[in-house]
Amino acid sequence: MSLPPPFGEKLRAELGSPRRARRLDSSPRSRVWRAELSGTPVVVKQLIEGPEAAGRYAREVTALRFASRVDPPVAPRLLGTDPGERVLVLEDLGDQPPADDWVIGYAEALARLHAATGPGDVGLLPAWSGPTREDIGSFLGLAQTLGRTVPTAVRTELDDLVNRLAHASGHALLHGDPCPGNDIHTGSGVRFIDFEQAALGNGLMELAYLRIGFPTCWCATAPAQPLLNAAEAAYRTAWRQATGADVQDDLTDACAGWLLRGDALVERAHRGTADHLSKLPHGDWQWGTATARQRLVHRLGIVGEMTTSGSELEHLGRLALAMRDAMLTRWPALEPLPSRRR
Repeated sequence: MSLPPPFGEKLRAELGSPRRARRLDSSPRSRVWRAELSGTPVVVKQLIEGPEAAGRYAREVTALRFASRVDPPVAPRLLGTDPGERVLVLEDLGDQPPADDWVIGYAEALARLHAATGPGDVGLLPAWSGPTREDIGSFLGLAQTLGRTVPTAVRTELDDLVNRLAHASGHALLHGDPCPGNDIHTGSGVRFIDFEQAALGNGLMELAYLRIGFPTCWCATAPAQPLLNAAEAAYRTAWRQATGADVQDDLTDACAGWLLRGDALVERAHRGTADHLSKLPHGDWQWGTATARQRLVHRLGIVGEMTTSGSELEHLGRLALAMRDAMLTRWPALEPLPSRRR
């Protein structure tokens, strides 16, 4: 018999008593129920005890309150909270399957979510953090293991890249894990859920998810080029409409940053535990819809395509394509990432 939703005196006084509660599948970090309050369907979410649970709860509550500024909505309404039990009561958005061109509505909603915050909100959520010089070392170590020479110019480019990303301007409301499954498709547009990793930073870091293959996500996906182009254009249009300004810069730095991060090859529970890039030559592992080698081959190809002669990452691009060729020569059965959402 499943546990009932934890509804203490505070929530009962504010919202009433939940009925018809039903436990839903969720991550190991939370428990989630569907229930009714006075006939209105709601979702009850509790962040369970564990590392940084209180911090994740605070992030989610803060991000949902920021997101509530956006109209039409881009997140469920937050109906009630119980910080002592780390419980949130949310509007139930229902379940509607995404359309074949779902990435367009996703990108438009992502831009409006990002535009929810401004300079006055800095400090109320953690700042986004990018790759580190340890990530550079792991990436270049993999290149050498694959038999590729690493020119001095590549290390210089990567040092400069890490520095640019660390100082990238922006105070966008970043979801933190904007994966398929954390987007709910409704008749009135896409809304995002699960803001436990929310941060403030540059929105390009999450717009890059579409091109680089959803790097922190179980369901790695590489949309077809026409859909990708339409989605990125929808993001830029929505950002301009919401802020009155154009998106600054392209996605090259953001995609290259995701390429460096070995932790973006494993699920959250395994991040920060090992040098995952160093393991790839010796074994592959399945995570969701793709293996680690599939994910990395995709990222190498994207960065190689995006870095042209004369660009700030020209030498990295050449190395990335050489590493991709080495991987495909060594493991010719590797398949592309799925183009359709699963």
